[in-house]
Amino acid sequence: MSELLSEHLEEAKMLMDEAIGHLESELLKIRTGKASPAMLSGLMVKYYGAPTPINQVANISTADSRTLTLQPFDKTAIGDIERAIFEANLGVTPQNDGDLIRINIPPLTEERRKQLAKQVKASGEDAKIVIRNIRRDAMEAIKKEVKNGYPEDAGKRKEDEVQGWVNGYNKKIEEHVENKEKDVMTL
Repeated sequence: MSELLSEHLEEAKMLMDEAIGHLESELLKIRTGKASPAMLSGLMVKYYGAPTPINQVANISTADSRTLTLQPFDKTAIGDIERAIFEANLGVTPQNDGDLIRINIPPLTEERRKQLAKQVKASGEDAKIVIRNIRRDAMEAIKKEVKNGYPEDAGKRKEDEVQGWVNGYNKKIEEHVENKEKDVMTL
């Protein structure tokens, strides 16, 4: 097999793994009615004028299934953290007691659960689109190598191998989406 083709297929597999990883991180951000520090991942705080990830300015933990607590490393940043949470529009209100920020997670309404389930499905579809685009690029690379003298039957086997990967990754995506939908719809 040509070295270029094997590099391209390795890269395709790596990109598919990254697509699954991205989907998992996106699904973690979707609220299920339970408190989870992952809800705040990706949230940036203006700390001394510079956007800084929230987990670098505060320790985030769960006090119970409906309460998150944030303990700032620097007490002067507590107002900035509170402002970042407000501006993120998460549907929660931070409560600042001077030392600690508490966030009570309200139970989700049936309508909100349905909206979140749609959001979960949309994230899954986005991941499937990424996988399809990676497959298309890999198939084009295989066809190009066949035109350049790579054996046709070996090219067909490589195409089947790539399709097998795609089927496996799509199955993983569906499992993640199904599990998250179950979480979202469970009271």
